[in-house]
Amino acid sequence: MSELHKFLFDGLPVRGAIVRLTGAWVELLARRAGNSETGAYPLPVAELLGEMAAAGVLMQSHIKFNGALILQVFGDGPVKLAVAEVRSSLGLRATATLHGEVPEGARLPELVNVAGGGRCAITLDPQDRLPGQQPYQGVVPLNDVHGEKLPQLSDVLMQYMRQSEQLDATLVLAANGEVAAGLLIQRMPVQGETNLARGGTAGDADALREQHDEDYRRIATLAASLTREELLTLDVHTILHRLFWEEKLLRFEPRQGADGPRFSCTCSRERVGAMLRSLGRDEVQSILEERGDVEVGCDFCGRQYHFDPVDAVQLFTEADKQPPVPPGMQ
Repeated sequence: MSELHKFLFDGLPVRGAIVRLTGAWVELLARRAGNSETGAYPLPVAELLGEMAAAGVLMQSHIKFNGALILQVFGDGPVKLAVAEVRSSLGLRATATLHGEVPEGARLPELVNVAGGGRCAITLDPQDRLPGQQPYQGVVPLNDVHGEKLPQLSDVLMQYMRQSEQLDATLVLAANGEVAAGLLIQRMPVQGETNLARGGTAGDADALREQHDEDYRRIATLAASLTREELLTLDVHTILHRLFWEEKLLRFEPRQGADGPRFSCTCSRERVGAMLRSLGRDEVQSILEERGDVEVGCDFCGRQYHFDPVDAVQLFTEADKQPPVPPGMQ
């Protein structure tokens, strides 16, 4: 069962979260493998998507936002675009667009950043947008400040969090064909650190800040020691005990089952119809003349939507002029 655990380090401005996607991740991969047109993802692509899904859950869990967090990686390699979407309900979905052969054992640079121009975009799309409101989007390169290619998705996202949120973070990600998992440790801002020094001198406040720095570095070093194999095979309680047995953790109730991370696709016939209307009547008519009907497949869940000539006519008929739906077909 997929699960998300959040925790605080008692008395320290440091928080953390750990996620294990099992059932949700297996279902996502099975839907792709069951698509006769695409087939299963190559293992390196599945691992990248799994890391993106796990990272999306962790990032979504630390923001107060009613909407979807969309993580996109795109570039010039065999993976042209990889997308993971996690909503505030922790419903998630992911997909990748492939062109060409995927090298065995390929990592991030070989998948999307061959020529060094790859990008990562993080979008926050509100569930109920106000008129004229646009989603917030931040974009970062897949290279470090010196132009060197970053080897792992976790490196890219830690760079993003440092730049956009100006908060130190340590992120460990891993995925295979059965589990996608991640651990996030993040330093929290401390308001009024001088006051925390109990009215002492400026030197006392500086000493407190230095102590907070040291506390975070200690915890970050412990988190970074978590290996890929440990993250994929050990349960959450064992991982937290092994890493932080000397720290006092305040743990929240885990989110799992119906309240936890789970595969969920938001596609619908209505949304596909709106997309077809955006193409225009002439474009849809040309598809009908060539193929006899319009078939649209969801890249996320694999569901197929069919529109015959009668359906197509109704798409472009004003709602008040459409014939009533016969009983039993509503």
